[in-house]
Amino acid sequence: MKRVLVADDDPAIRKVIREALAREGFEVETAADGREAIERAETAPFDLVITDLSMPNVDGLGLVRQIRKVSEVPILVLTVRAEEKEKVALLDAGADDYVVKPFGVAELLARVRALLRRLAPASSGPARFGDVEVDLAGKRVVRGGRELHLTPTEFALLETFLSKPGVLWTHRQLIAAVWQGSGGVTNDTVRVHVGSLRRKIEPDPNRPRHIVTEPWVGYRFNPGE
Repeated sequence: MKRVLVADDDPAIRKVIREALAREGFEVETAADGREAIERAETAPFDLVITDLSMPNVDGLGLVRQIRKVSEVPILVLTVRAEEKEKVALLDAGADDYVVKPFGVAELLARVRALLRRLAPASSGPARFGDVEVDLAGKRVVRGGRELHLTPTEFALLETFLSKPGVLWTHRQLIAAVWQGSGGVTNDTVRVHVGSLRRKIEPDPNRPRHIVTEPWVGYRFNPGE
């Protein structure tokens, strides 16, 4: 049974999230602030952490930073802040995704499932999405039976997206993962390479189905059914 830690200073929200997760078969523990959440995380491992951004004592950003010192557990942040710079700051601090309040339970559970897919054992076979098949070990990509030529950067981007399906990547995170944080690589550089990759793997590059843009934040990879 997957274990989830929920940190929020609003008891009503804690109750809603706890009950929704319990119905899905999760074991749930709750904390009323970031300090209590840190204490709970230090005493027992969790498979996922859900935290509010604004909390007393230690806020969500502080909790994310503290957890990231010792663990790579997926972290989902709940926030009422809509500013893109706040979202980027959260993700760059180590959060894996965010949900803006007010949110629906169905949306929250979808994000939870996407994050927990990171924990599933990797398949020994090729990765597949749509009509695309990716041989990660052999660095080969086939679409509709025809082998595609991807540049090393395009393949590295695709490999990065496939490593965390459904998870949001900021431009800065992609630069760190694909270009190893190389100086001189900008957000525009990322957009150009993503656009080139889309033209090769998307059914309609102008309406991407798999590499979905989160405006001004980054990209989310959707493998589809």
